[in-house]
Formats: sequence, structure tokens, C-alpha cells
Amino acid sequence: MVEEQRARRTFIAIWTLACLAKLVVAARLPLFVDEAFYWQEGRHLAAAYSDLPGMTAWLARLGVAVGGEHVLALRLPFLVLGALLPWWVMRTGRRWFGAINGWHAGSLAVLLPLVGTLGIMALPDVPLAFATVLCLHAGARLLREAGPAPALELALGLALGALSHYRFGGVLVAGTVAMLWLPQGRRLWRDPRVLLALTVGALAWVPLLLWNLENGEAGLRFQLVERHPWALHAGGLAFLPVQALLATPPLFLAMLWVAWRSVRPRRALRPQWRFLGLFGAIAAAGIFALGFLTDSERVSFHWPVPAWLALLPGTAALLNTRALRWRRPVWGIAALGLVAALGWCLAVSTPSLRAASAGSKHYPRNFAGWAPLAAAVERELAAMPAGTRLLAGDFKVGAELGFALGDPDLAVLDHPLNHAHGRAPQLRLWELQADAPPAVPTLLVLAPGHLSFKDWLDYYQGLCARLGPLPPARTVMVDHGAQRFLLLRLPGGGASGAACVAPALAWVDRPSPGAEVPSRFEVGGWAFKEGVGLARVEVLLDGAVVAEAAYGDAYDVSSAFPRSLDPQQPHVGFRAEIDLPASQAGRRWLGLRLHGNDGSVEDWPQQPVRIVADRPGQ
Repeated sequence: MVEEQRARRTFIAIWTLACLAKLVVAARLPLFVDEAFYWQEGRHLAAAYSDLPGMTAWLARLGVAVGGEHVLALRLPFLVLGALLPWWVMRTGRRWFGAINGWHAGSLAVLLPLVGTLGIMALPDVPLAFATVLCLHAGARLLREAGPAPALELALGLALGALSHYRFGGVLVAGTVAMLWLPQGRRLWRDPRVLLALTVGALAWVPLLLWNLENGEAGLRFQLVERHPWALHAGGLAFLPVQALLATPPLFLAMLWVAWRSVRPRRALRPQWRFLGLFGAIAAAGIFALGFLTDSERVSFHWPVPAWLALLPGTAALLNTRALRWRRPVWGIAALGLVAALGWCLAVSTPSLRAASAGSKHYPRNFAGWAPLAAAVERELAAMPAGTRLLAGDFKVGAELGFALGDPDLAVLDHPLNHAHGRAPQLRLWELQADAPPAVPTLLVLAPGHLSFKDWLDYYQGLCARLGPLPPARTVMVDHGAQRFLLLRLPGGGASGAACVAPALAWVDRPSPGAEVPSRFEVGGWAFKEGVGLARVEVLLDGAVVAEAAYGDAYDVSSAFPRSLDPQQPHVGFRAEIDLPASQAGRRWLGLRLHGNDGSVEDWPQQPVRIVADRPGQ
């Protein structure tokens, strides 16, 4: 009894602290681009959408309906579901593994970083995970005795999962195989209450299926075909190290051991123990195998969460019996992992720390720059004629600006990004995709960094074909240009047949990013501006002009941009000699200011360099 009370107090203390920490983080963390689109979907309520079933959008709409148009209100329903998750893990463990193990399983669910951070963002993984624990708890109860209460819980879990994400289909497959593996599970398929629950779960897929039937299977084709290469690649090899890091290594190994013991038990185990372990093993193995065939470009590290939720009760029992010497390392490192995950979220929320990561592959682009962009857009609109239309270059810009400005109906240009994330069909259904040149004054907002640099010129030329020559752009630089936006005032009246004029392109090939340079060093590279060319190039250091470059050297860029129509090609090279006092030593940000022959002035993204003071006598 004393041990049980201690375990209970530990769980409640850990859970309370984690909930408070998540509340603080959720209030500070900038809105993620997918969250902004789910908010937009919630403002266009429907049974299903092109990227997901309806649950995520409905929860987002509930949050802002209750708490107003604020990021914390948007996330509040997800925080509640995330807070309930450990309690259901605890209930499952307490019922089948004993009270102490149950409380410990709940504590591990709080500390496991992949689970403990659920709810900080308004993402479909939260209701999907909650649906999973409902189904696992109900399935374990049904293995002992089929009754109306567990059947009702199963129906609720199946319906919630079907309304959350296509990926819940993997939960269904793993659960079905685990049940068929066990004699007690096979008998359940003859029980009318279980069959009724399964029917309710199947009917919950109807809205999504109807949406696909009405829209040429666009959602199914994206989720199951278009986003995946379906060809062998080495991406699956990252599963083990990535999951070991994100689940923390000792806890990850303990969960794998529980999964292995469930598949190949050395002694008879309770059917509930085997069901949970088999589910976890099947789900984890399936995701590992699919990792060699499926999408490796977008984040997928969270996909195994249902497997870990099933394995946590058995892991708690293992640590309390046969792995006592591992208990402290598992708990301690898991706690450090959760602190690190929450710390990363706080770092993303801190402008100075976010800016310090600019120029690295770890820069959190999808969280950054939206507030400065919204402020710049409002200032630009105030200086334009009344009735000016706002036009976003892609769905990310449209959704984020929509949330910031309180307008879920911002028009969006067709963009490769819209198709890559399965949002293009939805924008067309909302009649928000702008295909024709604007007939009225329009402020166009572009985010060039949402495409690979090699694709920028083709993208700009495509815009010219649709909108006509592009006017001079105002540059909005965030975090030294790691996030960079262009604001263009389109006069309206349709596209003209004039030659394409587009924003400038540039490259600094010396010094390289992050290089150490003496206080006297050379800057060189190329720059051009489609249609009109550049008049001059200035070199900036920490945003201040330090030199004007000699522009017009021969520099052949035809291999990368063979379609360039800059009239000064191939004389687009520049070079400048920078001579700084010793006081400028240290990490500095090197940039360019590009002056077009059309009067445009554009700042180019900065890159870090480390200036090393000359030693005496050099």
C-alpha cells in the first residue's frame, strides 16, 4: 500500500508539472504552418478535407470558439486530450499489471518525449493517440469478458481514430492481427456487441470516403500514392537511431524487449499482456518496414507513438521486476528527454535563440517570421488604395497570414507546395486558388524559401506568365534572411505581354558560409535580375553597407539557370575587397543589397562568417 501511494503521488506530481510546462510552451510557441491550415479548415467546417478527416479542424474550431482567435485557445482542446493520455495508459496498466505498475506506466507516458509533448501543437496525432489508448484499453477488457461498457469504449475509440487521420488504418491493422493471434481474440469476432462496435468504427470512415468519391480520390491518392516513392531507399535505416533518441535509449530498449517477449514468450502470459505487446511489436515493425518505401522527406518520427503507448504498461512491469538496475537510468534519462524536448520548443519560441540558428539545417522555418510578416503586410496595405486584395504565394503564407489577420478566405496562388502537402484540392474547393491575373490592386506575398533555390527562376518566370512583369519587391527579412518574404504591389488589370521582370537572384561563393576570414578578405559571386538586370551590388555586414562591389565580371550561370533573360548575361559576377578594423573580429553576418535597373532594392539572405583578427606582425 505504501509503494502504491508513492507511485500514485509520483505520477500526479510529474503529470501536474508536465501539464503546467506544456501550457506555458503552448502559449509561447509560434503557430506551426500545419496548425494554421487546420485553423483555416475549422473556419470552413466540413465532414472531411483533402488532407485529413474532420476531427483536427473541429477541435481547432472548438478552441477558438471558446477562447478567441489566440494560439493558446486554438491548442487548448489538444492540450486537454494530451493531458488525458497518461491517465488511460495508467488505467490499462493498473487493471492488468497491478496498481503500482499502472501508476508507473502513466508516469512513463508523461516522461516519454514523443507522448509527453503531445498537445503542445494542434496536430492530428493528438486525437489519433487518444483514440489508440481508448481502443487498447477496450480491447484488453474485451479479452477478459465481452460487455457493453468495453464495446462502447471500443466504438468510441474506433470512431475517433477514423475521424482523426488516415494513419489510424495502421492501428486497425495492428490491432486486428494481434486479436487474431490470440484464441481469446478470435472468439470476439462472434460477439454481437463487438461487431456493433466495429460497425460504428467503420461508419466513421464514411465522410472521408464520400469526400474522396466526390473529388476523384484526391485525398487517398495523396496519402497512399503521391507523397510516397514506393521504391526501396535507405530512409528506413534511420528508424532505430531516431526512435532511440526521441524515446530515450534506455526506455527504447526496454520497450523493444517487452515487444520481443510478447512475440516469443518464454512462459504463459495473460492474454491482455500479449495483446498489448503484440500490438506494439506489430505496429513498430510495420512502420520500420514501411520506412524503406514511404515518404522520407517530411517528418515521420511520430508515427510509432501508438506502438509505444501499447508497450508502456509492460515496460513498467519489466522495470519493477526483472530490470531493477535499469530503473533509475530509464526514468532519469526519460525525464531529461522530456525536458530537452520542451526546452527545444522554448528555444524555438525565443527570437534570439531562433535567430542564432539561422543558416543551419536546424533552423525552425515553419515557426519563424509570421508575426513580422503580418505587421509588414498591414503597413503595406495601409499605404495602398482602398479595396486592395491580398494574395498569398502558397498555402503556408495564406494560412499563417489568415490567422494573424483574422481572414480565413485569403486567396492563394497555385504552388508546388500546395500539391506536395495535399492542400491544393481543398483550396480549389474553397474557391481560394487564384488562377487569373488580378483585376484590382493586389499585394502579392511570396516566400521564395519554400522552394529549392534551383527552382526559383522557373517559379518567377511562371508568375510572370500568369501575372505579367513583377514590380519591385519589398523584402521582409527575418533572422538574417533565414526566413525571407517578398511583398509586391500588383497594379491590377491583368497580365501584359511585356518581357518578364522578376526578383533578383544571387550567390556568394567566397567566402563560404561559416568560413573563418581575416579582417581583410574578398567577397565574390554572381547576381542577376530577370528582364532588367542589376545596376549595382552592395556588400553588407550585420546589415550595414561596408563596400560597393565591382559588378559585371563574366560569370557563366547557364548550367544552373539556362533560361535566364537578364540582358547583362553572362556579365553578372561581382567582387569586393573588405577591409575591417580589428574591433570587428568575431561572428558576423555577411549579406548583399541588390539594386535593379528598375529602381528595385532587395536585401539578400545573410550568411555567417567568423572574422579573425590579424596577429601582431602579420
